[in-house]
Amino acid sequence: MKVLRLHRWNVTPAKAREIQLELRGRVERNDRLPPLRRVAGADVAFDLAGPGGWRRGQGRAFAGVVVYRFPEMKEVERVSAERPLRFPYVPGLLSFREGPALLAAFERLRQAPDLIFCDGQGYAHPRRFGIACHLGVLLDLPAIGVAKSLLVGEYSEPRTSAGSSAPLLDPESGEVLGAVLRTRQGVQPVFVSQGHRISLERAVELTLAVSDGYRLPRPIRDADRWVGILRRRSTLSGVRRQPRRAQ
Repeated sequence: MKVLRLHRWNVTPAKAREIQLELRGRVERNDRLPPLRRVAGADVAFDLAGPGGWRRGQGRAFAGVVVYRFPEMKEVERVSAERPLRFPYVPGLLSFREGPALLAAFERLRQAPDLIFCDGQGYAHPRRFGIACHLGVLLDLPAIGVAKSLLVGEYSEPRTSAGSSAPLLDPESGEVLGAVLRTRQGVQPVFVSQGHRISLERAVELTLAVSDGYRLPRPIRDADRWVGILRRRSTLSGVRRQPRRAQ
């Protein structure tokens, strides 16, 4: 897959915020999707280097992408990539922490997906440019952000039935940032927002289309499991490589 090289990744948090503000003008929030034949889920796990490594940006990032035939949701491909973790933990700058590994994984795909589901925010972001927007722009693909927790905005709790939703609103302007979506009866909702080349209504519709009775839609749930396996494999491999101490 082709990746647009629009900026460097080795930047300070202040420069990263500037890049987000510069690139958000490229985000399309209307439907411009091809016929959907393949959809993908993407996620990242970390193996951190000692106490405080999560803050300093030390350790390894393990990215995974799982692709399915749509609408059957039959898995057709999965890829992964491992990269050094260079960027520190800074709220609102998740894409600079996860992006290099994720893009390396996407470059390994034999066939590009028509739509990406990202574990994180899209438009529902302090600078309206979360990781789903960032990936969508750099890959020039439609993308949807599905987050497990709230980053910005306020909302009224949706009804308890599966498929119920409520708008996620900017408390100052009243702008709709996303949707609070109940994917399963009686469980906590997820936070859906536009990433790129998709309307919010269509993003909600497609999130429900790939949900299968669990809180997290299947592409994101499977990608989450996949990167967990990759991290554990790496940890076990490192343990095996350690020489035994003489008794």
